[in-house]
Amino acid sequence: MFLKELSEAAGVSGTEHEVRNLIREQVRPYVEELRTDSLGNLIAARRGTGRGKHGRLKVMVAAHMDEVGLMITLAEKNGLLRFEPVGGLDPRVLNSKVVEVGPHKIPGVLGSRPNHLQKPEERKRALSIQDMYIDIGAKSKEEAERLVKVGDVAGFATRYEEIGNGVVKGKAFDDRAGCALLMELLKKQYSFTLYGVFTVQEETGLRGAGAAAYAVDPDIALVLEGTTASDVPETEEHMQSTTMGKGPALTIMDGAGVMDRRLVERLLHLAEKDGLPVQLRRSAFGGTDAGKIRLAREGAPAAVMALPCRYIHSPVSFMNLGDWEAALALAGRFLEDMEKDGVPA
Repeated sequence: MFLKELSEAAGVSGTEHEVRNLIREQVRPYVEELRTDSLGNLIAARRGTGRGKHGRLKVMVAAHMDEVGLMITLAEKNGLLRFEPVGGLDPRVLNSKVVEVGPHKIPGVLGSRPNHLQKPEERKRALSIQDMYIDIGAKSKEEAERLVKVGDVAGFATRYEEIGNGVVKGKAFDDRAGCALLMELLKKQYSFTLYGVFTVQEETGLRGAGAAAYAVDPDIALVLEGTTASDVPETEEHMQSTTMGKGPALTIMDGAGVMDRRLVERLLHLAEKDGLPVQLRRSAFGGTDAGKIRLAREGAPAAVMALPCRYIHSPVSFMNLGDWEAALALAGRFLEDMEKDGVPA
């Protein structure tokens, strides 16, 4: 597993190069084709043996490299930096968090006016983006601009760590956990050609996946994702999208489209047959790269397998390693089954 290195790498949407470079070096020994397209997607192809009746299939497995973060919009006269969110971020989780800003990873802290200096009515509402700034220790606008430029991005400075019983904490498990799965899948050869596509800009509109799917033109696709696990006491059971520790979650529908029911049923059948834990994602909000892949060219059947993560789209997330192992086993079985049965009729 390469999860620690991937989690700690910087890769806010549009600046995925550090993550891409790490992945490229790790998968290079296993693939025959490795290229980066004009958007920044990393496309790795492991050629199949061509044997069997499904040897000519093109199977695409995708995971996105980017993470949510912040973009610098202004340096104030006092050296503090204003910013806008990149991707879906809740401002309520940002205050006092440590970040790394720009290509040189300048350390900074998200700050706001101290509570004891706020007016009573201000204390009754949650902080907004406009109430916050990034403090990099600069004393003037000129000093700040020597270190950071408008348009630079800031990512969270969270370190990966194993905690509790089989649980890990870190940033960007959405979707570095999926990238780590895909890297493992590329180590095995199949009769068909397997395209491992590490996409960009998923968090800002699924932009990379559409271009990559158009280029690959797959017969079938599987998207590996990180998804919300709101299995905490404050959330009523019927509102809990997924549960950590109960295996990967399969998506039936989300905000970007409806998944191929035949593939969902196939994955459920394989999980039951092999005794692998699996669950259905019990919400339809959000969207994944599958929404764009399904519509490329004439379209392709696609499914989504997601890893439940608590506190997703925040400076730190939790994930169960048992869920990751089960996802790897089920994705591998899915590809093996594809050799035998091909694309669902």
